[in-house]
Amino acid sequence: MASSACIAATCSSWTVSCRQPRGSSRLKTQPRPFRALTSCTSSCSVSLAALSSSPESPSRSSVDTSLWKRDELHSALLNFGRTEFRARSGSKLVLAMAAEMKTVLVTGAGGRTGQIAYKKLEKMSDQFIARGLVRSEESKSKVGGGDSIFVGDVTKPETLKEAFSGIDALIILTSAVPKMKPGFDPTKGGRPEFYYEEGGFPEQVDWLGQKAQIDAAKEAGVKQIVLVGSMGGTNDNHPLNALGNGKILIWKRKAEKYLSEAGLPYTIIRAGGLQDKDGGIRELLLGADDALLSTDTKAVARADVAEVAIQALLNEEAKNKALDLASKPEGEGTPTTDFKAFFSQCTATF
Repeated sequence: MASSACIAATCSSWTVSCRQPRGSSRLKTQPRPFRALTSCTSSCSVSLAALSSSPESPSRSSVDTSLWKRDELHSALLNFGRTEFRARSGSKLVLAMAAEMKTVLVTGAGGRTGQIAYKKLEKMSDQFIARGLVRSEESKSKVGGGDSIFVGDVTKPETLKEAFSGIDALIILTSAVPKMKPGFDPTKGGRPEFYYEEGGFPEQVDWLGQKAQIDAAKEAGVKQIVLVGSMGGTNDNHPLNALGNGKILIWKRKAEKYLSEAGLPYTIIRAGGLQDKDGGIRELLLGADDALLSTDTKAVARADVAEVAIQALLNEEAKNKALDLASKPEGEGTPTTDFKAFFSQCTATF
């Protein structure tokens, strides 16, 4: 869950106070605050204050920072959240830190867009604690294999509990993936045929699997869900629905409707054709009801989709909204950077 800290002092001696979740073991006294801070889990709330409180408190340990180098103390604080650091004349240090860390789970973190979203969250460690959910150990090693990557199957709700426990927000990037049947020869004309692997049919993944994620998020007390889908859901005869006879957009649309009625703050992002290109260099376009599909601007970079999903967690204007997402070609228009204004354009709720 979100953790916060506030630090302010002008003296060289400090008290480190670590309040841990009920039932957890208390943090042992450490000779230096740096070790204490970095030993805390994300659910700890840490504060430093001048030595005015009782040193006998079992959850406090007195330390002397007078022997610390200034940059060492600063590094310790940066390990715990967004920090402002300023030094005054003499031996006085003035430090202030206000951190509100959200634990965010990205499901489908082994996919191309999911990996981008997860790695972006990791880089934003002053605001987020990143978690990822993948389907196999192989995918886990591909993403990085750390303790923040969980293995689970969205079609088997009983495998999701550990990954969802204690999260504040959820970004759903799971999707059924059609595979081309072997033997297709483009030189002979005709069209390739597609199929879905056992257990990976759109009804299982894009409807029941996403429903299971939404239900697990509600049970975990999640405060916001961002669901990334696809444009085209208003047309039952869209070509994507014919692939493997999976009706993938119909099942995606059903999950989106379920989320919009789940009683949680949500953002639904229906992306256009996904491109493996750099993000942050194009003007993003926002639409509704598949109107963008009738234009020449109906594609978007995966990196931009991942960025919009994360920005939805940072902007109140994105809550309880549904939007179609595409972009202008590179070099046309102005790259989108003001996401508050971007989300403010959206009025659709489904």
